[in-house]
Amino acid sequence: MDIDTDALTGMHYAAMALAGISGIVHLVLGVSFLPHWMGFSFLVATGGFAAGIVAIATNQYRRETYLLGIPFTLGQIVLWIALTHPEFVSNPGAIATIGPVEAIDKFAQIALIAVLVALLRTE
Repeated sequence: MDIDTDALTGMHYAAMALAGISGIVHLVLGVSFLPHWMGFSFLVATGGFAAGIVAIATNQYRRETYLLGIPFTLGQIVLWIALTHPEFVSNPGAIATIGPVEAIDKFAQIALIAVLVALLRTE
């Protein structure tokens, strides 16, 4: 499995960087939450982001990676809201209460979804 730099575009690099940001956040959170079940769930998410980066970098199953990456990343956002900020559902203005790490992670995830949709449409 070699990195196929000839087949990588700026959009691919953006997707890998955004997945990397979210993966690192999930890794740090996962280790800090261990041995609680949330720690393991964060580490599973880290593995998902890492697998996506490898698949894109090596030009393996890219289209499938985009198709799986969109709901996977969206699921991260939905679970985050459901488990940590259920007040967003009834009060979207409560978003001002999130911390900087959460904001960076959610921005990266929303941007990643947009990039994956764009890649899916162009490839």
